Amino acid sequence: MIHATALIEPGAELAADVRVGPYSVIGSGVTIAAGAEIGAHVVLEGRVRIGARCRIGHGAIIGGVPQDLKFRDGAPVGVSVGDDTVVREYVTIHRATHEGHDTTVGRHCLVMASSHIAHDCVLGDEVIIINYAGLTGHVTVEDRVTIGGLTGIHPFSRIGTYAYIGGCSKVTQDVPPFTVVDGAPAVARSVNVVGMRRGGIDAASRRQVQAAFRLLYRSGMAPGAAVKRVKEEMGDHPLVARLVEFVETSKRGVVPGASRGGRERVEAYPEGIS
Repeated sequence: MIHATALIEPGAELAADVRVGPYSVIGSGVTIAAGAEIGAHVVLEGRVRIGARCRIGHGAIIGGVPQDLKFRDGAPVGVSVGDDTVVREYVTIHRATHEGHDTTVGRHCLVMASSHIAHDCVLGDEVIIINYAGLTGHVTVEDRVTIGGLTGIHPFSRIGTYAYIGGCSKVTQDVPPFTVVDGAPAVARSVNVVGMRRGGIDAASRRQVQAAFRLLYRSGMAPGAAVKRVKEEMGDHPLVARLVEFVETSKRGVVPGASRGGRERVEAYPEGIS
């Protein structure tokens, strides 16, 4: 199951049924769980953990030294990839910079070809990253997010659960849960109804989130007043409560909204609106 041209360094731990393609290099600090498949010309270096049944595409580099001047060789940092995740061709995922931390990709994710996940990023489960997207350092992506191709995301940004980011976007602030954003810079367009439906969220809950979105982004109210009204009118719904909590705790501020015509921007939700 390991091609004759692959290089497996002493100390690497591979389950008995792991497949490794031609000319791949598996470093001494790597652990690969059962059922995983490693393509050709793959490099896994440093402290890397690959989960069960993962598929790593040709030419991918996982665990490379981060592009961060603060990084110091020998730090106990690495990359962790969850079970059943697919990393396609020529993807790069860099190790963390903070001691004891890993750059983390969750379970059942799909990272499409030539995308980049920088140091200290944390991705939840069932995340989809489309070709050539770039996540800079310390980005947090919650479960079931889709990030469009050729999109760039600013360091330390947060992307809320079920968010959808359109292709070629420039994300410079946090993206609230359940929200569709697009543009350069990205603005909030609508609620990700399709993604919520596919995720099994019922129609009544989707309508509650849509109502909250309209108050936050379409009412013309000041940010603090809009959040207060959402909490008063529908804040007991768990999905709405999650949306409000995300907005109130944002350190970078959340993306602004767009007018109905999609051209004009309205006031963003800055830090400390509560």
